[in-house]
Amino acid sequence: MFGSEHPILIGVDGGGTGCRVAIGTPSAGVLAQAEGGRANASSDPELAVKNIISTVLAAAKKAGVSPGALRDAVAHLGLAGIMTPADSQRIASALPYKSASVTDDRPTAVTGALGDQDGFLLSVGTGTIVAASKDGHFRYIGGWGFQISDQSSGAWLGRAALERTILCHDGLAAHTDLTRALMAKFGDDPNAIVSFSLSAKPGDFGSLAPLVVSGADAGDTWGLSVMKDGADYLSKGLSVLGFLPGDTLCLTGGVGPHYASYLPPKALTGRIASRGSALDGAFQLAKSRAAISQGCPQ
Repeated sequence: MFGSEHPILIGVDGGGTGCRVAIGTPSAGVLAQAEGGRANASSDPELAVKNIISTVLAAAKKAGVSPGALRDAVAHLGLAGIMTPADSQRIASALPYKSASVTDDRPTAVTGALGDQDGFLLSVGTGTIVAASKDGHFRYIGGWGFQISDQSSGAWLGRAALERTILCHDGLAAHTDLTRALMAKFGDDPNAIVSFSLSAKPGDFGSLAPLVVSGADAGDTWGLSVMKDGADYLSKGLSVLGFLPGDTLCLTGGVGPHYASYLPPKALTGRIASRGSALDGAFQLAKSRAAISQGCPQ
């Protein structure tokens, strides 16, 4: 079933909260998918490689692909935390596949959401991607990692929530239902919040984002304030990339669509549904890589 004319394709979408794998062939498309643990290339590259390999094996088992056959696979991985070519090479060289290309998670997100269409993307999950695609070329705003970037993201929302909660505990701001709920989550113990923050990864902070989103939806004063701040950052990013009202715009990620209520209505006149996920984009890029290596039209 598999061979040079029917190479095994592997697409991987990895980030701070987990990784997803799609496995298949150019002719059959995706045969199976699997989900696994965290795969952020900067916060813990060794764990990322371990989780990717185990998740690929899980997907292969579902697809009826033997572990040995994976050695001849063509893979594309879009991972959060890839910052330099050296990062890409480090991850690629640790993987047991014939051909593995590794990028950050922006190209896979754009390819999945827009396909071949020109447009703009706001992909907001654990991290944030503000991107423009034109004639097959991508441009980006942000994406410099959680410590100094990723404004508007789930991780950013979660950290901001805890910062505000501590301010309220110290009497420097008035509690709201949201900050009270966050205090209760940590047993009304600010020291528990501090302990959490000292070891928390972006995905851990991101796990608190749903409380912020739901609080804002319920009219919580602080929840609304931080969501508006996040939307302001996204609007500025689009403007820098040349976005104009009516241009194609896609909002994706666990948090992205929630910002629609906070963006200017005119910015949404060209809004489209996502054509696919970042995982779909990774699989498509693996397919394109296989076609190029075989000298076939894409």
